[in-house]
Amino acid sequence: MKFLDQAKIHIRSGNGGAGCVSFRREKFIEYGGPDGGDGGRGGDVIVECADGLNTLIDFRFQQHFKAKTGMHGMGKNRAGANGADVVLKVPAGTQVFEEDGETLIADMTEPGQRIVLAKGGNGGFGNAYFKSATNQSPRRANPGQEGIEKIVVLRLKLIADAGLVGLPNAGKSTFLAAVSAAKPKIADYPFTTLDPGLGVVTVDTRSFVLADIPGLIEGAHEGAGLGDRFLGHLERCSILIHLVDGTQEDVADAYAVIRGEIEAYGAGLEDKPEILCLNKADALTEEERAERKRALEEASGGTVHLLSGVSGEGVTAVLRLVADEIARNRAAERAEENQTEEEGWQP
Repeated sequence: MKFLDQAKIHIRSGNGGAGCVSFRREKFIEYGGPDGGDGGRGGDVIVECADGLNTLIDFRFQQHFKAKTGMHGMGKNRAGANGADVVLKVPAGTQVFEEDGETLIADMTEPGQRIVLAKGGNGGFGNAYFKSATNQSPRRANPGQEGIEKIVVLRLKLIADAGLVGLPNAGKSTFLAAVSAAKPKIADYPFTTLDPGLGVVTVDTRSFVLADIPGLIEGAHEGAGLGDRFLGHLERCSILIHLVDGTQEDVADAYAVIRGEIEAYGAGLEDKPEILCLNKADALTEEERAERKRALEEASGGTVHLLSGVSGEGVTAVLRLVADEIARNRAAERAEENQTEEEGWQP
């Protein structure tokens, strides 16, 4: 199934049904009063977070969604039926924006979450509604209200606990395949990975979701290469795993390029904890290991972990560090939620 993480769609809620002008007409009843029913309400356009979806591919083949119009009112005080709603099912992590792509309408993060994007128009009143002491036979009824029409942008940001970053061919897909059951395409050329991928990683007794995004190049934050849209998939991650290809000559420059793109993109990515790894250590001699690890430590000013997705060297240690950071992040979120609930509770 092809991965699609952005779609622009046109939605329209249903019009309300018109009220009815009708009078009671029965044998032996000379002056029957008004009995026109009200029109039905138009259908809503609803977005629902559905479990089991991981792409917006359904919106590639259909971009127009229109809810049903409410039925018109009828005589004998019969109200029209409400129009059927339209429900747009999206995967968890989908954000809904106005047409400008910047004004956020809804952030769908929990399966079962439902938001009304466009409310259907109210049905019009029938003439029975307008009966009064001074007007016993009104001959007026209201038309139904118009529905709401708009264009919205759907943007999917993967919900993952940790994210892999690095230049093309840094070994991200090999690492993901080694630590999870995911089966990404692996080959010895840049841009093998064209779509983001997810894998569930288990270390000791703890599990977390790891995201692999296509490799970044210089200028990615401005749309170069595969563009900056893939960086958005990292915004929900608790920690980044930065892989640097140890077989290239200038590892410090490779590190600087990725850090520069992350900082230029912003959105809080530059402040996320990062584990820096010198990957493909199995292909290096002892001298090359020491030299390039030292160069990377000087460039980053932090700790560098030797890693090999092929031989498994250093993998478990890195995964434990990631699991520890994710656990701290989850504990902090729970504490913040509990504090919010306590502040909101009034005795």
